[in-house]
Amino acid sequence: MGCVMEDHDTPPVPDTKAKEPEKSAASPVPERDELAEQKKLLADANERYLRLAADFENYRKRVARDQESLVHHANERFAVDVLEIADNLERALKADDEHLRTGVEHIRNLFADILARHGISQIDALKKTFDPNEHEAIAHVPSNEKKEWSSMSCPRDTGCTRK
Repeated sequence: MGCVMEDHDTPPVPDTKAKEPEKSAASPVPERDELAEQKKLLADANERYLRLAADFENYRKRVARDQESLVHHANERFAVDVLEIADNLERALKADDEHLRTGVEHIRNLFADILARHGISQIDALKKTFDPNEHEAIAHVPSNEKKEWSSMSCPRDTGCTRK
C-alpha cells in the first residue's frame, strides 16, 4: 500500500493544465453538412440562372426571326400588288391610242385599291391650309400674305396618308 503524506503548511498547487473545451463527436459533422447543403443550393441556383439566361436568349432570337419574317412577308405582298400595276402599265403602253386612256384609268383605280388595302389613302392638299400634323412641307415660297399658315400650292393635287 502506498502512503499519502499530508502537508498542512504548503498551499495547494494550482492545476497548470488548461481545461480543454469538451468536443462533441457530432459538432464537425453538422458544419460539413451545412456547408455541403449551401454549396448544393448555390449550384442549383446557378444552374437555374444559366437555364433562364439561355431561355431568354432563345426567346430573343425567336422574336427577331419572327419579326424579320413578318416584315419580309408584308413587303412581299406589297411588291406582288405593285408588280400587278407594272404589268398593267406595260399592257397599256402596247395598246392603241383610243384604248390607252381607258387602260391608264383602270391602272390608276387598281393602284388606288392596292394602296387602300395597305392602309394608304389619298388626302386633298391643294389650296388647303397647311397643317403640320397632316402635311409635309417640301419647299417654302415667300408670300406677301400675313397668315400664320398660308394655303398650300403643290405640283400634286392630292397627298397620301397612312392609317
